[in-house]
Amino acid sequence: MTKEAIFEDLLRAVVDLDEEKGERAGVRLIEEKINPIEGMEKGLSKGMKIIGEMFNKSEIYLPEMLMAAEVFNSVMEILRPHISAESLDKVRRGTVVIGTVKGDIHAIGKNIVAILLETAGFTVHNLGVDVAASAFIEEARKVKADIIGLSSLLTTTMPTQKDVIDILKEIGERDRYAILVGGAPTSQAWADEIGADGYGETAESAVSLAVELVARKKIA
Repeated sequence: MTKEAIFEDLLRAVVDLDEEKGERAGVRLIEEKINPIEGMEKGLSKGMKIIGEMFNKSEIYLPEMLMAAEVFNSVMEILRPHISAESLDKVRRGTVVIGTVKGDIHAIGKNIVAILLETAGFTVHNLGVDVAASAFIEEARKVKADIIGLSSLLTTTMPTQKDVIDILKEIGERDRYAILVGGAPTSQAWADEIGADGYGETAESAVSLAVELVARKKIA
């Protein structure tokens, strides 16, 4: 079996929600002494990208999204022991702190973004819901985050997204982090108004924007 065929099996396992197929492909990849990083990038992550696109088109729903993430993680358990920490660090895109802002307990959209960020190669610290502005900043400092992701599903809680940015400006740390906002009542106009670095209309676009923001930060 060629490595391209193994990559295709890994991709199809994720898209078809077939954990056994994914695990067999993962074992075969190790047996064939193929770089597991390649398997992750050219198989598993590509599969999750397709899943994200399908979700955005309402071709699948949350249960399928979660099952695909389980397949991804199941195969990664096989691959991870064969990946050096140094190699894994090289393919890690960056670190994201994400959560739903204070006063808001909506979690589904934020959790989907977190899943897709993780499978795209980010280290994600998901703070959950009802998160105070100060908690985002404390965690970002602690984990040396590249991006802070702020979710709001209620118009009444949107100001907390602005509070995070304002506090960072006051303490002179605004330039340390890229700020990404999202949620049903938010928009690009809102992101521009409060001085955020970007707005994710969908989970997939949020991940694409995160990749772009980290790339820009590294170049700068």
